[in-house]
Amino acid sequence: MSRKYFGTDGVRGRVGEGCITAEFVLKLGWAFGKTVRRSKMGRPKVVIGKDTRLSGYMFETALEAGLIAAGVDPLMLGPMPTPAVAYLTRTFSAAGGIVISASHNSYEDNGIKFFDENGTKLPDQTEHEIERLLDQPLTTVNSPLLGRASRADDAAGRYIEFCKNTLRMGSDLSGLKIVIDCANGAAYQIGPKVFRELGAEVEAIGVMPDGLNINEGVGSTATDTLIDAVISSQAHLGIALDGDADRVVMVDEQGALVDGDEILYIIAASRHRRGHMEGGVVGTLMTNIGLEKGLAAMKIPLIRTNVGDRYVIEAMEQRQWTLGGETSGHIICSDLTSTGDGLVAALQVVKALCISEQALSVARHEMNKYPQFLINVPRALPDHLYHPVVVNTVKAVEAALGDSGRVIIRPSGTEHVVRVMVEGIDANEAQASAEQIASSVEKAASIS
Repeated sequence: MSRKYFGTDGVRGRVGEGCITAEFVLKLGWAFGKTVRRSKMGRPKVVIGKDTRLSGYMFETALEAGLIAAGVDPLMLGPMPTPAVAYLTRTFSAAGGIVISASHNSYEDNGIKFFDENGTKLPDQTEHEIERLLDQPLTTVNSPLLGRASRADDAAGRYIEFCKNTLRMGSDLSGLKIVIDCANGAAYQIGPKVFRELGAEVEAIGVMPDGLNINEGVGSTATDTLIDAVISSQAHLGIALDGDADRVVMVDEQGALVDGDEILYIIAASRHRRGHMEGGVVGTLMTNIGLEKGLAAMKIPLIRTNVGDRYVIEAMEQRQWTLGGETSGHIICSDLTSTGDGLVAALQVVKALCISEQALSVARHEMNKYPQFLINVPRALPDHLYHPVVVNTVKAVEAALGDSGRVIIRPSGTEHVVRVMVEGIDANEAQASAEQIASSVEKAASIS
């Protein structure tokens, strides 16, 4: 059954256009409430968190009304990272969790993401049932059965303690100086507190949200500000979260960017050295060859999935592996939490550095990262990838690269662009090849 409303990461789009309107979100809350109410006795509870974009206030109210109409009690968390909502869904024994966020996108977009009672993404059958209900008339339960909304005043503190406890008890980060960039997003208060309460000296940027500046020039997709801050303050490292704090990239003390593949390597290598590495690592089609080879040297297997943390988590569950993630910084440590968590992943890297007594620049260089060039081609559609000019160009590039590189070309799951990635031993060759393929996609789009 095809999905009409759901993508790989919930429901997302431009606010006021298409499906992301207050009216639609109200009905979406009602439909989700109906599904959880059928599976639970009495009046179930659903937690709702959001990031800092302005439209979140409108959608929060709409979801609250929809859940109440379905006979479900909404528990409002306020601004809260996506992984915190997953954790608090379990902590508060809720029947489900809802996040209002468009992650790393700009403030004009927003989206709705759902968790089941275990803090994991909804199974396909539940999404299909929600979609079926969305095409039905909205009905309200009888007055005595209406839901009752409340607010969880201690939600942030609970999640901060959870993050701290992913390190060994009594961990002290005194002497560590970090810069944390919270993207003017959901972790703007929580992120700095986690590291300060562990004893680190913290400089925080991207912590002045105004509803319109989420991810604007800051965060994991815009790291220049963080790099400058790390260098100027002579910090040991920098941490950049995205708008809902489910992804992270880092910056070493020399100002070099450390992406999700390198983060995965550092965590896996540390666990391997301590005899705590369970199984292998799950990556994606975009995962750098250097990670694959670095893990192979430790006899740690790597498998690749389609891009999207949903697919990574599914593959981890199938194999009962505990570590996986994406180049973009979605890192899942399933022995610690149920979904990608930027703060937990950053803490795992800090833990690895403390144990090995290495600087981040040293730890990242243990993995030989292959040059990888990614170009986003705007206004290109999936159908353009099958145009002869694109197909022939890709074939020519792949033949020239041989076994020394890879080509990945795919439509984005979150933006109206086509992503072209070329990876190879020679940086100049990889860049020229990526530009050649991107030009062919642009030509195909202009012809159509």
